[in-house]
Amino acid sequence: MKIAVVCANGKAGKRIVKEAVGRGLDVTAVVREENHSAAPKVIQKDLFDLTSHDLTGFDVVIDAFGAWTDETLPLHSTSLGHLCDVLSGTDTRLLVVGGAGSLYVNPEHTVQVADGPDFPDIFKPLAAAMAKALEELRKRRDVKWTYISPAGDFQAEGERTGQYILGGEELTLNDRGESVISYADYAIAMVDEAVDGGHIQQRISVVQK
Repeated sequence: MKIAVVCANGKAGKRIVKEAVGRGLDVTAVVREENHSAAPKVIQKDLFDLTSHDLTGFDVVIDAFGAWTDETLPLHSTSLGHLCDVLSGTDTRLLVVGGAGSLYVNPEHTVQVADGPDFPDIFKPLAAAMAKALEELRKRRDVKWTYISPAGDFQAEGERTGQYILGGEELTLNDRGESVISYADYAIAMVDEAVDGGHIQQRISVVQK
């Protein structure tokens, strides 16, 4: 299986590359600068400059893009839209590192995590930008996308337990009532979806077991 990880130098991207390489998959890092991931192959190119030719032949493209400042938050939508346009009409799957703020907290799917009184104000603009990108992604019927939301507490330095619970559109808690997952365990879930998953045009979510 041939996998391309876009923005492979980021915290999530590096862990996803490491997990995929560790399983013996054929992994290519897509990076703007020098490659700092474990990927043996590299496409050094800005995400917005990628063409269909660049991504031809990959079974899966994993989008690990992230933007955090107010002026760059709209890039969540435009970058994802560009990748969709590049992969439109192909059999290549697009797996997206998503956010938790857009997960629903009621069965009617009318209230999201980011709507809660305890959701930090500082993260609301990011959650809104990622939710907008997801809503636009849902309209794409020409791309085999899967959007994977982490748990509410997404820990960059958390341990790799090797176990997780797969959820859907709603915020899922583990047996301890927690919504937490490490980047390492999230990477396991991402690569599992790439290899064995079939959640085409669906949003799924993961939480530490």
